[in-house]
Amino acid sequence: MTNVSRTFDVRPQPAVVIDYLKDFGNAEQWDPGTESCTRQDSGPVQVGSTWHNVSKIAGVTTELTYTLQHLTDDTITLVGHNDTARSVDTITVVPSPDGPGSRITYEAEIRLKGAAKVADPVMKIVFEKIGSDTADDMTTVLNRLAD
Repeated sequence: MTNVSRTFDVRPQPAVVIDYLKDFGNAEQWDPGTESCTRQDSGPVQVGSTWHNVSKIAGVTTELTYTLQHLTDDTITLVGHNDTARSVDTITVVPSPDGPGSRITYEAEIRLKGAAKVADPVMKIVFEKIGSDTADDMTTVLNRLAD
């Protein structure tokens, strides 16, 4: 199992950040591995909403179904799964202690299943790099919402 966590600040207020990030279809804009992320249901984004995510990681394309499992004023939890992996992404958004804006903590827990477990040590390195790239891209995209 691999755990990756990043904490960073952005200019928009927490409500703006939560409203944007709860729609996982926006991952195409801020997740460097995501090639497409298509909503599978309709209506307002709410707990139970699902997306089909296609990502390319270390040259390998993988598809996961993500479900919005938890949504509050300060926390989003998305759970993705397929036959070889389970990913739990938790995003916590609170007012920035350093002034206006928000402090985001993005945590990803990736559990490889079956034969894919063999790749755990290598994937830890890959996911650490992706974690840093995600924080950078998410900061850029979210700060545009404040402009």
